[in-house]
Amino acid sequence: MSRIAILWILASLVLGACAPAQAPQTEPVAPAVVPRAEAEPSERLSPDQAPSLAPRMIVKRADLTVVVQDTLATLDAIREVVESMGGYVTDSNLYRVDGQMQARVTVRVPVDRLNDALRQIKDLAVRVDRENTSTEDVTEEYTDNASRLRNLEATEQELLALLREVRERPNATADEILAVHRRITEVRDEIERLKGRQQLLDHLVALATIAIEIIPDELTRPIVERAWRPHQTAREAFRALLTGLRWLADLAIWIVIFVLPILVLVALPFVALVLIIQRIRQAGRRPNP
Repeated sequence: MSRIAILWILASLVLGACAPAQAPQTEPVAPAVVPRAEAEPSERLSPDQAPSLAPRMIVKRADLTVVVQDTLATLDAIREVVESMGGYVTDSNLYRVDGQMQARVTVRVPVDRLNDALRQIKDLAVRVDRENTSTEDVTEEYTDNASRLRNLEATEQELLALLREVRERPNATADEILAVHRRITEVRDEIERLKGRQQLLDHLVALATIAIEIIPDELTRPIVERAWRPHQTAREAFRALLTGLRWLADLAIWIVIFVLPILVLVALPFVALVLIIQRIRQAGRRPNP
């Protein structure tokens, strides 16, 4: 072996022996100075680890009570405003209170036109008695449903593969095939339910809901109430008289057919008992011969 190789081996042994002795003299480096998350920004910004970057799913609702001059005209104007914005009326209800027509209507408008729709509806009113807006964050529910939907779809594919495998078995029974098919049906039903819920949430987020109560102004109430109609009052009185006479006739029929026979049947034993007691007393008063 050459002298250079021997010197290199000795130097390596000396350095290896000195390294542990010199290690305590050096200051330890804190492992948290350069964390892995900061050194690897691509891992920190992965879609699974950054849910805050997903768009928020917000459902917006508004509730109004407006006082108007003409209920029907205002209702038609609201329908025109909503339809011009690409919305529609979901339900409408007309009713009369104290002789005045009132209404309650629910409309749906694009969420980006909500403020504009509220402004135009309030412009149609004499005044606004109540206004309330609310929001609901359904992002968590939407995300959970999407995750469950992916898992169920993966489960459905596995069950379909299992069903094919079971059918290819030479000794497979009908119960085994039906059990797998039944499970596939349950998974599909759950998938359809979640898809329907997701579509509903998408619809609620895309369109804001406005519930409007329309009340006519007191100044529009007519000064003169409905005219007096004596012939109608006479008809109502005659109708009430006929109703009373019919009730009396029905009462007499019930008394003759139902009440009197029952009273006779109940009274017969008491009458017989009284007659027996009188005969006993008469027999006791006769003198002995």
